[in-house]
Amino acid sequence: MRGEYQYKRVVVKIGSNVLTRADGTLDTTRMSALVDQIAELHRSGVEVIMVSSGAVASGRSEMRGSVHRLDPVSARQLFSAVGQVKLINRYYNLFREQDIVCGQVLTAKENLSTRRHYLNQRNCMHAMLANGVIPIVNENDTISVTELMFTDNDELSGLISTMMDAEALIILSNIDGIYNGDPSDPSSEVIREIRSGKEDLTQYIRTQKSEFGRGGMLTKSRIACKVADEGVEVVIANGKRDNVLLDVLDRESDLICTRFLPSSHTISGVKKWIAHSDGFTKGEIYINEGAYEALLSPRAVSLLPVGVSRIEGEFEKDDVVRIMSPEGVAIGVGRVGADSDKARAMIGKKGARALIHYDYLYLD
Repeated sequence: MRGEYQYKRVVVKIGSNVLTRADGTLDTTRMSALVDQIAELHRSGVEVIMVSSGAVASGRSEMRGSVHRLDPVSARQLFSAVGQVKLINRYYNLFREQDIVCGQVLTAKENLSTRRHYLNQRNCMHAMLANGVIPIVNENDTISVTELMFTDNDELSGLISTMMDAEALIILSNIDGIYNGDPSDPSSEVIREIRSGKEDLTQYIRTQKSEFGRGGMLTKSRIACKVADEGVEVVIANGKRDNVLLDVLDRESDLICTRFLPSSHTISGVKKWIAHSDGFTKGEIYINEGAYEALLSPRAVSLLPVGVSRIEGEFEKDDVVRIMSPEGVAIGVGRVGADSDKARAMIGKKGARALIHYDYLYLD
């Protein structure tokens, strides 16, 4: 066992390409190695929350050659239902060998669309950690359909990290990090540190998705920047490297990886939920130039009806809505203080109460 690790609560996202072999079957040797590392962290006092991919790939390999013609959504539901059993059973047995209890947390984007459901899931995982149980989180693909799915488990892991006040999010992929060129080019190097909001990474990142998962490095970098801006360090590292988790958290290690340094400012719990709510907004509020300039200023400013030019969609009071610039570009999200009918009646009025209070407003 090593010395003290630098964080006390971390989220570890394990990608499909880390957990599967080239033929799509589960790499049980790699799973065992990762569980060994998580067990050491657990015994050293580090609380670990796992977000694990691999269910769909595992189910696909299990059902190979025996699947009737299915549309993509039905196939994903089938593979997930079969593969999730196989995946969690493997984790259960591996952790049991370490005398550690793990628990399965299946969720869907729709489950987190209200503040109450969000808090219910957070309370569940707090209870698990308080009792020494390692949560293993995955999207419930058996009930998710395309428009209600997370982009991938990178997005889910970002939400879980801020929900649980984690100090770090470790995203394990099959490459060492973000390169300053094509990773296959020997002259390219891994970018070791990225400061919050300081670098444009699109010039470095290829857009193709991973072989077995839904996401890619572009999604990882976007989520990493967002989570780091909320005060959580994010590390993208190669999950196939030996002892990668221990090295990431070891103060003395010089592991090759990309670290997104956390912003020094913090945001409230409700703003953390709102920040990750852009996937289930119920309407759009378009603002004028005056409101646009005020919202982007360093001051704490609420969105007033006088700054609204038009409203699209139907929503209820306390729903999350998307905020649009005068040019029609999404600039943030917020929890609205009136339903859509009342909000439309307030458009342009001076002296009216805030439509979205600053405490419930998150700008990208």
